[in-house]
Amino acid sequence: MRLAVLTPNVSALAQPSAEDVADLAQRGYRSIIGNRPEGETDGQPLWADLKAAAASHGMEALQIPVVIGQISDDQVAAFRAALEILPKPIAVFCRSGTRSALMWALANHSNLTIDERIGIAAREGYDLEPFRERLARGSAAAEA
Repeated sequence: MRLAVLTPNVSALAQPSAEDVADLAQRGYRSIIGNRPEGETDGQPLWADLKAAAASHGMEALQIPVVIGQISDDQVAAFRAALEILPKPIAVFCRSGTRSALMWALANHSNLTIDERIGIAAREGYDLEPFRERLARGSAAAEA
């Protein structure tokens, strides 16, 4: 399991299994945020199973499902609030991790410049350059 460290308190990763959630807990993560809609692909772990795995290891779990091209202001605000209130460190995930890295970048509009957010994600293997225009708009309601 590869973790992309976006900040000391937030890491992105590709879809974990329930066993991976146990590994995250062993690594000290205290919360997970899932950004995949339920049933997005065949064989995708059920959110209920991931949430149960997190709970069994004393972790918080929150699902904020998003679809590239349809990310709303409300979803970004919910993600930002979750980053503020959930116990840290937090692991955020989607199918590949890109959507979660994008959500992190959108949620940090006022904290970091566009170049800083794109650069951090790039160093961790996520190309957010195609979303530069969306990142420039901040949380304005528009497609990502």
